[in-house]
Amino acid sequence: MLRLQKIALTQFKNYPHFELGFSQQVVGICGPNGVGKTSLLDAIHYLGLTKSYFSRHDEQVVQAGCQGFRIEGHLQLGQTQTLITCILRENGKKEFAANGTPYERLSAHIGKFPVVVIAPDDAVLITGDSKERRSFIDQLLSQIDAEYLQHLIRYNRYLLQRNALLKDPAVATPSNRSLLEVLDEQLATEGQFIYESRCAFLTSFIPQVIEEYRSIASSDESPLRETISISYQSHLQQEPLHSLLRHSRQADLGAQRTTKGTHRDDLVVTMHQQPFRQLASQGQRKSLLFALKLAQAAVIKQKKGFAPLLLLDDVFEKLDDNRIKNLLQKVGSEAGSQVFITDTSADRLDRQLSNLGIPFQLVSL
Repeated sequence: MLRLQKIALTQFKNYPHFELGFSQQVVGICGPNGVGKTSLLDAIHYLGLTKSYFSRHDEQVVQAGCQGFRIEGHLQLGQTQTLITCILRENGKKEFAANGTPYERLSAHIGKFPVVVIAPDDAVLITGDSKERRSFIDQLLSQIDAEYLQHLIRYNRYLLQRNALLKDPAVATPSNRSLLEVLDEQLATEGQFIYESRCAFLTSFIPQVIEEYRSIASSDESPLRETISISYQSHLQQEPLHSLLRHSRQADLGAQRTTKGTHRDDLVVTMHQQPFRQLASQGQRKSLLFALKLAQAAVIKQKKGFAPLLLLDDVFEKLDDNRIKNLLQKVGSEAGSQVFITDTSADRLDRQLSNLGIPFQLVSL
């Protein structure tokens, strides 16, 4: 089992210096808004994925008036203990090390200590554009398949290069056209691998999400009413990427960007054959969000042989008691993850966790 035993923060968001040990599988973190509950979860996310979950840039999580930060985490996986250190230097350089040995590439750490987060802003996974759902699938696959991550990194690099070339007024010259041909070939190779990997993965993952949704959303009053369907959509379902790039070249030159490819893929969700986000209530949207994240955790556990750390930030808002009970039963008793749950109400958190019937730790900030 994967367990975070201790974390220490220096100049990270709310914390000039902070240390905290964790003794139980389920950890409740309570306190009023603004005291650093979400910041603590974000630091844990850094330990697993080398970056913030809530901020786009590392500099945004440095404590105001300071330069750089440091995060240390003591993790145990089976009988092996590992000290993970993440440092952002004053010059903006980020360093990551395991037991004092630096990583040459941050991507080499991804997947060693997997993390799954459920947070209020994750609603965009349901209501937002396709980029949100692609990022979700990419992060999941990157934590269970190192080869997929490397193909994704290369695809994104070639995509940036191709888009920059499409914006160049000199793209019509023979030399630049030759470079475009080379980029098309490289992009097609990486994109085809990504597409085929997503297809193979989603064949089993989508039914798992639907089953999780039914379990979370079920109630005595209407156990079968919430029928949803999820489908994977990609340009590559029409023809291989190398053909798509060739056929869309004139359109790409006009748009000055790559209009076809796996960077446009999407997961389309419907309920009763209508767009889910238009029909679904707040509770139904949250149920689907939890279903996606719990299925993500289940897949990681299946592939890695151990459950990921599960971070739940302020999840009790806008959920009825039945959905809260179903969710906590899954994450606390069935998933096998070490779970960190934040809430503003200590009484509510204590009551809900006590109902699980398993030991938990309650931390007040």
